[in-house]
Amino acid sequence: MQVKDITKVLEKFAPPALQESYDNAGLLVGEKEKEIDAVLLCLDVTEDVVEEAILKKCGLIVSHHPLIFRGLKKITGSNPVERIVMRALRENIALFASHTNIDNTWGGVNSRIAGKIGLSKQQVILPADGILRKLVVFVPSVHAPKVREAIFNAGAGHIGEYDHCSFNLEGEGSFRGSDESKPFAGSAGAIHYEKEVRVETIFPAFLENSIIKSMIKAHPYEEVAYDIYALQNHWDRAGMGIVGELNNHNDPYSFLSFLKSLFGTKSIRHTKPPEKDIERVAVCGGSGSSLIREAKRHNADVFVSGDFKYHDFFDGGPDMMIADIGHFESEQFTVEIFYEILTKNFPNFAVHFSDVNTNPIHYF
Repeated sequence: MQVKDITKVLEKFAPPALQESYDNAGLLVGEKEKEIDAVLLCLDVTEDVVEEAILKKCGLIVSHHPLIFRGLKKITGSNPVERIVMRALRENIALFASHTNIDNTWGGVNSRIAGKIGLSKQQVILPADGILRKLVVFVPSVHAPKVREAIFNAGAGHIGEYDHCSFNLEGEGSFRGSDESKPFAGSAGAIHYEKEVRVETIFPAFLENSIIKSMIKAHPYEEVAYDIYALQNHWDRAGMGIVGELNNHNDPYSFLSFLKSLFGTKSIRHTKPPEKDIERVAVCGGSGSSLIREAKRHNADVFVSGDFKYHDFFDGGPDMMIADIGHFESEQFTVEIFYEILTKNFPNFAVHFSDVNTNPIHYF
């Protein structure tokens, strides 16, 4: 197995295009073509994790948090990040991170948290903007099914829980090829009229190249006529946070006890509980303070996340409790997602969970 085989399936699930502008996800150390026998999964890459990878003979470490978050101006071993990079290079261990891209992916970190809590009717709190595109292509009527299937298989045509979504309008197209052309129908130098279907569908921008390539391969014309439009629509299958309905309503303190048990935390910092049962829950893995107002807009009774500052708690208000379960605690299930993706695609490949607890915060 090569490093690129692993990173390809992880990035197909959580496309790099979905990471935040400040992030640094992807292959950080190592060569794509390197052959590896095993992979180690973790939340953070520490010096102990690298030693564990050496012992377990793992040629690749897949983490949630990027080791290299800011630029390195020198590598002298003067801090843990520099020492880890040096050690990884000496031992020929590649480092890969999937961070805010898997946070923002449907079925990613926040979906996993929501599923653990037991939320139904899930929706993204802050959907992604500027991601969707519309493809319009003109196809001879008899070839329309083949072209549609090709672009659907490449990832176009998904709307919520539906796929193979398109609009089709019959019409008549015209063209005249030059003397150098080899037209699918008609003759070079003569105007030809062909019964065509105008096929419209939507797709996320990061799939554009593969969709266009598949469309052109399936299309019979020598020159394919198509248009791509940028859309202002929100994409409800990508973005920050998840909100949903709690199937079994709990009083606030019972819900807090449930969170402590589920996430294995010794304490939860929280605002004053609302004077009603918890029915609607918003979640965000890691640092979620930027979503407080959006969680309130979705009428959440509680917002579960981590890393809230003192003044953030004042933004909760009487109708929404803020529950800070901790950064590490909120993201600990991310490695389960990595494991499921890799074992599904490579059932006979060695995938290990790290045994190192990388949470830097301790409770007394």
